[in-house]
Amino acid sequence: MTNYVGSEVGRLATVLLHRPGRELARLTPRNNDSLLFDGIPWVGRAQEEHDTFAAALRARGVEVLYVSQLLAETLSVPEARAEITASVVDDPRLGDTLRRRVADHLTYLDPSALAGVLIGGLAHDELRTSVDRPGGLVYSLMASNDFVIDPLPNLLFTRDSSVWVRDRAAVTSLAMPARRRETTLTGAIYRFHPRFVGTQFVYDASLEPVEGGDVLLLAEGVIAIGVGERTTPAGAERLARRVFEAGLAHTILVVPITQERATMHLDTIVTMVDADAVIMYPKYADTLQAYTVIAGPDGEPQIDGPAPFLRAAADAMDIGMLRVIDTGLDPVTAEREQWDDGNNTLAIAPRLCVAYERNVETNAQLERAGIEVIRIPGSELGSGRGGPRCMSCPMLRNGVGVA
Repeated sequence: MTNYVGSEVGRLATVLLHRPGRELARLTPRNNDSLLFDGIPWVGRAQEEHDTFAAALRARGVEVLYVSQLLAETLSVPEARAEITASVVDDPRLGDTLRRRVADHLTYLDPSALAGVLIGGLAHDELRTSVDRPGGLVYSLMASNDFVIDPLPNLLFTRDSSVWVRDRAAVTSLAMPARRRETTLTGAIYRFHPRFVGTQFVYDASLEPVEGGDVLLLAEGVIAIGVGERTTPAGAERLARRVFEAGLAHTILVVPITQERATMHLDTIVTMVDADAVIMYPKYADTLQAYTVIAGPDGEPQIDGPAPFLRAAADAMDIGMLRVIDTGLDPVTAEREQWDDGNNTLAIAPRLCVAYERNVETNAQLERAGIEVIRIPGSELGSGRGGPRCMSCPMLRNGVGVA
Protein backbone atom coordinates (compact mmCIF):
# COMPACT_ATOMS: atom_id res chain seq x y z
CA MET A 1 0.00 0.00 0.00
CA THR A 2 1.35 3.41 -0.95
CA ASN A 3 1.87 5.84 1.91
CA TYR A 4 0.70 9.40 1.28
CA VAL A 5 -0.07 12.29 3.59
CA GLY A 6 -0.93 15.62 2.03
CA SER A 7 -2.67 17.42 4.89
CA GLU A 8 -3.53 17.32 8.57
CA VAL A 9 -7.23 16.57 8.06
CA GLY A 10 -7.61 14.19 5.12
CA ARG A 11 -9.43 10.99 6.02
CA LEU A 12 -6.96 8.96 8.10
CA ALA A 13 -6.44 5.45 6.72
CA THR A 14 -3.20 4.14 8.30
CA VAL A 15 -1.38 5.29 11.43
CA LEU A 16 1.74 4.22 13.32
CA LEU A 17 1.44 3.96 17.12
CA HIS A 18 3.56 2.60 19.94
CA ARG A 19 1.77 0.85 22.79
CA PRO A 20 3.67 1.75 25.98
CA GLY A 21 5.37 -1.12 27.76
CA ARG A 22 8.41 -1.99 29.81
CA GLU A 23 10.20 1.23 28.90
CA LEU A 24 7.60 3.22 30.86
CA ALA A 25 8.09 0.96 33.88
CA ARG A 26 11.78 1.93 33.84
CA LEU A 27 10.96 5.52 34.83
CA THR A 28 11.86 6.47 38.40
CA PRO A 29 12.14 9.77 40.30
CA ARG A 30 15.89 9.44 39.72
CA ASN A 31 15.74 9.32 35.92
CA ASN A 32 12.40 10.73 34.76
CA ASP A 33 13.82 14.21 34.13
CA SER A 34 16.67 12.95 31.97
CA LEU A 35 14.19 10.73 30.12
CA LEU A 36 11.93 13.78 29.55
CA PHE A 37 8.88 12.75 31.58
CA ASP A 38 7.17 15.09 34.05
CA GLY A 39 5.95 12.25 36.24
CA ILE A 40 6.01 8.52 36.87
CA PRO A 41 3.08 7.03 34.95
CA TRP A 42 1.00 4.10 36.10
CA VAL A 43 1.97 1.72 33.31
CA GLY A 44 -1.07 -0.54 33.37
CA ARG A 45 -3.43 2.42 33.20
CA ALA A 46 -1.35 4.05 30.45
CA GLN A 47 -1.68 0.85 28.41
CA GLU A 48 -5.45 0.82 28.97
CA GLU A 49 -5.66 4.44 27.84
CA HIS A 50 -3.57 3.72 24.78
CA ASP A 51 -5.69 0.69 23.90
CA THR A 52 -8.77 2.93 24.08
CA PHE A 53 -7.07 5.36 21.70
CA ALA A 54 -6.22 2.60 19.22
CA ALA A 55 -9.73 1.15 19.46
CA ALA A 56 -11.27 4.55 18.75
CA LEU A 57 -9.18 4.80 15.58
CA ARG A 58 -10.05 1.29 14.43
CA ALA A 59 -13.74 1.99 15.05
CA ARG A 60 -13.43 4.75 12.44
CA GLY A 61 -11.81 2.44 9.89
CA VAL A 62 -8.18 3.35 10.58
CA GLU A 63 -5.49 0.68 10.18
CA VAL A 64 -3.27 0.74 13.26
CA LEU A 65 0.37 -0.35 12.98
CA TYR A 66 2.63 -0.79 16.01
CA VAL A 67 6.32 0.11 16.20
CA SER A 68 7.23 -2.92 18.31
CA GLN A 69 5.74 -5.41 15.85
CA LEU A 70 7.26 -3.70 12.82
CA LEU A 71 10.63 -3.54 14.56
CA ALA A 72 10.60 -7.26 15.44
CA GLU A 73 9.76 -8.09 11.83
CA THR A 74 12.50 -5.74 10.61
CA LEU A 75 15.05 -7.45 12.87
CA SER A 76 14.37 -10.69 11.01
CA VAL A 77 16.27 -9.09 8.11
CA PRO A 78 19.98 -9.84 8.78
CA GLU A 79 21.24 -6.56 7.34
CA ALA A 80 18.81 -4.56 9.47
CA ARG A 81 19.71 -6.49 12.61
CA ALA A 82 23.44 -5.97 12.07
CA GLU A 83 23.03 -2.25 11.40
CA ILE A 84 20.80 -1.58 14.40
CA THR A 85 22.93 -3.63 16.78
CA ALA A 86 26.11 -1.88 15.64
CA SER A 87 24.46 1.48 16.20
CA VAL A 88 23.33 0.58 19.72
CA VAL A 89 26.71 -0.67 20.91
CA ASP A 90 28.52 2.28 19.34
CA ASP A 91 28.11 4.19 22.61
CA PRO A 92 31.20 5.90 24.09
CA ARG A 93 29.87 5.26 27.61
CA LEU A 94 30.46 1.53 27.30
CA GLY A 95 34.16 1.11 26.65
CA ASP A 96 35.63 -1.71 24.58
CA THR A 97 35.07 -4.63 26.97
CA LEU A 98 31.47 -3.85 27.81
CA ARG A 99 30.73 -3.04 24.17
CA ARG A 100 31.86 -6.53 23.16
CA ARG A 101 29.87 -8.09 25.99
CA VAL A 102 26.67 -6.22 25.04
CA ALA A 103 27.08 -7.18 21.38
CA ASP A 104 27.50 -10.80 22.44
CA HIS A 105 24.39 -10.62 24.63
CA LEU A 106 22.27 -9.20 21.80
CA THR A 107 23.46 -11.88 19.39
CA TYR A 108 21.55 -14.59 21.22
CA LEU A 109 18.19 -12.78 21.31
CA ASP A 110 15.44 -13.66 18.86
CA PRO A 111 13.93 -10.72 16.90
CA SER A 112 11.06 -10.17 19.33
CA ALA A 113 13.29 -10.24 22.41
CA LEU A 114 15.83 -7.98 20.72
CA ALA A 115 13.09 -5.48 19.84
CA GLY A 116 12.08 -5.55 23.50
CA VAL A 117 15.61 -4.66 24.62
CA LEU A 118 16.03 -1.94 22.01
CA ILE A 119 12.83 -0.29 23.24
CA GLY A 120 12.78 -1.24 26.92
CA GLY A 121 16.50 -0.96 27.59
CA LEU A 122 18.99 -3.24 29.31
CA ALA A 123 19.90 -2.77 32.97
CA HIS A 124 23.25 -3.61 34.55
CA ASP A 125 21.90 -6.66 36.40
CA GLU A 126 20.19 -8.00 33.28
CA LEU A 127 23.51 -8.40 31.51
CA ARG A 128 24.98 -11.65 32.72
CA THR A 129 28.76 -11.67 33.06
CA SER A 130 31.26 -14.35 34.03
CA VAL A 131 34.97 -15.06 34.05
CA ASP A 132 34.71 -16.07 30.41
CA ARG A 133 32.53 -13.07 29.55
CA PRO A 134 33.64 -10.17 31.74
CA GLY A 135 31.97 -6.77 31.64
CA GLY A 136 35.15 -4.82 32.23
CA LEU A 137 35.87 -1.75 34.35
CA VAL A 138 32.86 0.21 33.13
CA TYR A 139 30.47 -2.56 34.11
CA SER A 140 32.16 -2.98 37.49
CA LEU A 141 31.73 0.69 38.35
CA MET A 142 28.07 0.83 37.35
CA ALA A 143 25.31 0.75 39.95
CA SER A 144 23.05 -2.27 39.77
CA ASN A 145 20.13 -0.22 38.44
CA ASP A 146 22.13 1.73 35.84
CA PHE A 147 21.26 1.15 32.21
CA VAL A 148 23.71 -0.36 29.77
CA ILE A 149 21.16 0.42 27.05
CA ASP A 150 18.75 3.21 27.95
CA PRO A 151 14.99 2.67 27.62
CA LEU A 152 12.94 4.74 25.16
CA PRO A 153 9.81 5.91 27.02
CA ASN A 154 9.27 8.73 24.51
CA LEU A 155 8.83 6.24 21.67
CA LEU A 156 5.17 6.57 22.69
CA PHE A 157 5.17 9.83 20.71
CA THR A 158 5.58 8.41 17.22
CA ARG A 159 4.87 11.78 15.59
CA ASP A 160 8.34 13.09 16.40
CA SER A 161 10.66 10.51 14.86
CA SER A 162 9.14 10.54 11.38
CA VAL A 163 6.76 12.55 9.21
CA TRP A 164 5.27 11.65 5.85
CA VAL A 165 5.23 14.54 3.39
CA ARG A 166 3.10 13.37 0.51
CA ASP A 167 4.74 10.08 -0.54
CA ARG A 168 8.14 10.72 1.09
CA ALA A 169 9.29 9.84 4.59
CA ALA A 170 11.16 12.37 6.68
CA VAL A 171 13.08 10.49 9.35
CA THR A 172 13.77 13.34 11.70
CA SER A 173 16.77 14.42 13.74
CA LEU A 174 15.73 14.49 17.40
CA ALA A 175 17.35 17.18 19.51
CA MET A 176 17.46 15.46 22.91
CA PRO A 177 20.03 12.70 23.54
CA ALA A 178 17.43 10.56 25.33
CA ARG A 179 15.46 10.25 22.08
CA ARG A 180 18.03 9.87 19.32
CA ARG A 181 17.86 6.06 19.11
CA GLU A 182 14.19 6.38 18.20
CA THR A 183 15.11 7.54 14.72
CA THR A 184 17.59 4.69 14.34
CA LEU A 185 14.72 2.26 14.83
CA THR A 186 12.21 4.18 12.73
CA GLY A 187 14.68 4.66 9.90
CA ALA A 188 15.53 0.95 9.85
CA ILE A 189 11.84 0.00 9.72
CA TYR A 190 11.27 2.24 6.69
CA ARG A 191 14.40 0.97 4.93
CA PHE A 192 14.21 -2.76 5.62
CA HIS A 193 10.65 -3.82 6.47
CA PRO A 194 8.94 -5.48 3.47
CA ARG A 195 5.95 -3.18 3.78
CA PHE A 196 8.09 -0.09 3.14
CA VAL A 197 10.41 -1.37 0.42
CA GLY A 198 11.07 1.43 -2.06
CA THR A 199 10.32 4.26 0.37
CA GLN A 200 11.89 7.54 -0.70
CA PHE A 201 13.24 9.89 1.94
CA VAL A 202 13.16 13.67 2.16
CA TYR A 203 15.07 13.92 5.46
CA ASP A 204 17.28 11.75 7.67
CA ALA A 205 18.58 11.68 11.22
CA SER A 206 22.11 12.80 10.29
CA LEU A 207 20.88 16.30 9.46
CA GLU A 208 20.11 19.35 11.59
CA PRO A 209 17.49 18.96 14.36
CA VAL A 210 13.88 18.75 13.16
CA GLU A 211 11.10 17.05 15.13
CA GLY A 212 7.76 15.89 13.77
CA GLY A 213 5.72 17.74 16.38
CA ASP A 214 6.95 20.94 14.75
CA VAL A 215 5.78 19.98 11.24
CA LEU A 216 2.17 20.72 10.26
CA LEU A 217 0.87 19.95 6.75
CA LEU A 218 -1.61 22.82 6.55
CA ALA A 219 -2.79 21.94 3.04
CA GLU A 220 -1.48 20.29 -0.12
CA GLY A 221 1.74 22.16 -0.85
CA VAL A 222 1.76 24.22 2.38
CA ILE A 223 3.84 23.20 5.41
CA ALA A 224 4.37 25.00 8.72
CA ILE A 225 7.57 24.30 10.66
CA GLY A 226 7.91 25.43 14.27
CA VAL A 227 11.33 26.58 15.45
CA GLY A 228 11.93 26.54 19.19
CA GLU A 229 13.12 24.13 21.89
CA ARG A 230 13.54 21.16 19.56
CA THR A 231 13.63 22.18 15.87
CA THR A 232 16.42 24.60 15.04
CA PRO A 233 16.44 27.34 12.38
CA ALA A 234 19.08 25.34 10.48
CA GLY A 235 16.83 22.27 10.60
CA ALA A 236 13.88 24.23 9.25
CA GLU A 237 16.01 25.62 6.44
CA ARG A 238 17.39 22.18 5.55
CA LEU A 239 13.92 20.62 5.48
CA ALA A 240 12.64 23.51 3.36
CA ARG A 241 15.43 23.05 0.83
CA ARG A 242 14.81 19.32 0.56
CA VAL A 243 11.05 19.70 0.29
CA PHE A 244 11.43 22.28 -2.48
CA GLU A 245 13.99 20.15 -4.33
CA ALA A 246 11.58 17.21 -4.28
CA GLY A 247 8.64 19.38 -5.38
CA LEU A 248 6.61 18.45 -2.29
CA ALA A 249 5.43 21.96 -1.38
CA HIS A 250 5.28 25.45 -2.82
CA THR A 251 5.23 27.36 0.49
CA ILE A 252 6.74 26.76 3.90
CA LEU A 253 5.89 28.85 6.95
CA VAL A 254 8.67 28.97 9.54
CA VAL A 255 7.10 29.77 12.90
CA PRO A 256 9.22 30.83 15.91
CA ILE A 257 7.79 29.48 19.18
CA THR A 258 8.73 30.10 22.79
CA GLN A 259 11.41 27.76 24.08
CA GLU A 260 9.44 26.44 27.05
CA ARG A 261 8.37 22.98 28.21
CA ALA A 262 4.69 23.85 27.72
CA THR A 263 5.34 24.82 24.07
CA MET A 264 8.06 22.38 23.08
CA HIS A 265 6.49 21.81 19.63
CA LEU A 266 4.26 23.79 17.31
CA ASP A 267 1.51 21.20 17.76
CA THR A 268 1.27 22.08 21.47
CA ILE A 269 0.06 25.53 20.35
CA VAL A 270 -2.04 24.82 17.27
CA THR A 271 -3.47 21.84 15.38
CA MET A 272 -5.95 21.60 12.53
CA VAL A 273 -9.47 20.25 12.99
CA ASP A 274 -10.92 21.16 9.57
CA ALA A 275 -9.59 22.23 6.19
CA ASP A 276 -10.00 25.86 7.28
CA ALA A 277 -10.05 25.64 11.08
CA VAL A 278 -7.49 25.31 13.88
CA ILE A 279 -7.65 24.81 17.62
CA MET A 280 -5.24 27.30 19.15
CA TYR A 281 -4.01 28.51 22.50
CA PRO A 282 -5.51 32.03 22.79
CA LYS A 283 -2.29 33.48 24.22
CA TYR A 284 -0.65 32.95 20.84
CA ALA A 285 -3.54 33.53 18.42
CA ASP A 286 -2.70 37.21 17.98
CA THR A 287 1.05 37.07 18.57
CA LEU A 288 2.32 34.02 16.68
CA GLN A 289 4.39 35.09 13.68
CA ALA A 290 5.53 33.27 10.55
CA TYR A 291 8.18 33.75 7.89
CA THR A 292 6.94 32.75 4.45
CA VAL A 293 9.52 30.76 2.48
CA ILE A 294 9.28 29.86 -1.20
CA ALA A 295 11.82 28.48 -3.67
CA GLY A 296 13.44 31.21 -5.73
CA PRO A 297 14.28 30.88 -9.44
CA ASP A 298 17.80 29.73 -8.56
CA GLY A 299 16.52 27.20 -6.03
CA GLU A 300 17.54 29.30 -3.04
CA PRO A 301 14.81 29.82 -0.43
CA GLN A 302 13.26 33.28 -0.60
CA ILE A 303 12.04 34.63 2.72
CA ASP A 304 9.30 37.17 3.42
CA GLY A 305 8.00 38.43 6.75
CA PRO A 306 7.46 38.00 9.54
CA ALA A 307 3.71 38.36 9.41
CA PRO A 308 0.90 37.15 11.69
CA PHE A 309 0.76 33.36 11.45
CA LEU A 310 -2.98 33.17 10.82
CA ARG A 311 -2.76 35.66 7.97
CA ALA A 312 0.33 34.07 6.42
CA ALA A 313 -1.24 30.60 6.65
CA ALA A 314 -4.50 31.70 5.03
CA ASP A 315 -2.62 33.40 2.20
CA ALA A 316 -0.43 30.34 1.57
CA MET A 317 -3.49 28.06 1.66
CA ASP A 318 -5.36 30.43 -0.67
CA ILE A 319 -8.35 30.79 1.62
CA GLY A 320 -9.95 33.94 3.00
CA MET A 321 -9.17 33.19 6.63
CA LEU A 322 -8.47 30.42 9.10
CA ARG A 323 -11.19 29.86 11.67
CA VAL A 324 -9.76 29.82 15.18
CA ILE A 325 -11.26 27.76 18.00
CA ASP A 326 -9.85 28.77 21.37
CA THR A 327 -8.48 26.45 24.04
CA GLY A 328 -10.67 26.90 27.13
CA LEU A 329 -12.96 29.82 27.89
CA ASP A 330 -11.02 31.98 30.35
CA PRO A 331 -7.27 32.60 30.77
CA VAL A 332 -6.82 30.17 33.68
CA THR A 333 -8.76 27.34 31.99
CA ALA A 334 -6.97 28.01 28.72
CA GLU A 335 -3.56 27.76 30.40
CA ARG A 336 -4.52 24.55 32.24
CA GLU A 337 -5.93 22.86 29.17
CA GLN A 338 -3.04 23.94 26.96
CA TRP A 339 -0.70 22.27 29.50
CA ASP A 340 -2.92 19.18 29.30
CA ASP A 341 -2.52 19.10 25.50
CA GLY A 342 -5.90 20.62 24.72
CA ASN A 343 -4.52 21.90 21.41
CA ASN A 344 -2.90 18.58 20.54
CA THR A 345 -5.79 16.98 18.70
CA LEU A 346 -5.58 14.31 16.01
CA ALA A 347 -7.90 14.85 13.05
CA ILE A 348 -9.32 11.62 11.67
CA ALA A 349 -11.17 13.55 8.99
CA PRO A 350 -12.40 17.11 8.48
CA ARG A 351 -14.48 18.12 11.53
CA LEU A 352 -13.68 14.87 13.36
CA CYS A 353 -10.87 14.68 15.91
CA VAL A 354 -9.54 12.76 18.89
CA ALA A 355 -8.83 14.68 22.10
CA TYR A 356 -8.14 14.00 25.76
CA GLU A 357 -11.38 13.88 27.74
CA ARG A 358 -9.89 15.94 30.59
CA ASN A 359 -9.93 19.12 28.47
CA VAL A 360 -13.63 19.67 29.12
CA GLU A 361 -13.97 23.31 28.06
CA THR A 362 -11.79 22.97 24.97
CA ASN A 363 -13.78 19.96 23.78
CA ALA A 364 -17.00 21.88 24.34
CA GLN A 365 -15.58 24.75 22.30
CA LEU A 366 -14.80 22.36 19.47
CA GLU A 367 -18.29 20.91 19.47
CA ARG A 368 -19.89 24.35 19.47
CA ALA A 369 -17.85 25.04 16.35
CA GLY A 370 -19.23 21.94 14.61
CA ILE A 371 -16.28 19.61 15.28
CA GLU A 372 -17.10 16.08 16.43
CA VAL A 373 -14.81 15.09 19.31
CA ILE A 374 -13.86 11.53 20.18
CA ARG A 375 -12.80 11.73 23.82
CA ILE A 376 -10.14 9.40 25.20
CA PRO A 377 -8.61 9.13 28.69
CA GLY A 378 -5.10 10.48 29.12
CA SER A 379 -4.29 10.93 32.80
CA GLU A 380 -1.22 8.68 32.51
CA LEU A 381 -0.33 9.07 28.83
CA GLY A 382 -0.05 12.84 29.26
CA SER A 383 2.80 12.61 31.77
CA GLY A 384 5.28 12.73 28.90
CA ARG A 385 3.74 15.98 27.59
CA GLY A 386 1.92 14.78 24.52
CA GLY A 387 -1.62 14.32 23.25
CA PRO A 388 -3.32 12.29 20.50
CA ARG A 389 -1.41 14.03 17.69
CA CYS A 390 1.93 13.45 19.41
CA MET A 391 1.11 9.76 19.85
CA SER A 392 0.36 9.13 16.18
CA CYS A 393 2.27 9.16 12.91
CA PRO A 394 -0.19 9.22 9.98
CA MET A 395 1.08 7.17 7.05
CA LEU A 396 -1.90 7.36 4.72
CA ARG A 397 -4.58 9.99 4.47
CA ASN A 398 -7.17 10.28 1.72
CA GLY A 399 -8.04 13.66 0.23
CA VAL A 400 -9.71 16.31 2.36
CA GLY A 401 -12.94 15.93 0.43
CA VAL A 402 -13.11 12.15 0.90
CA ALA A 403 -15.55 11.07 3.63
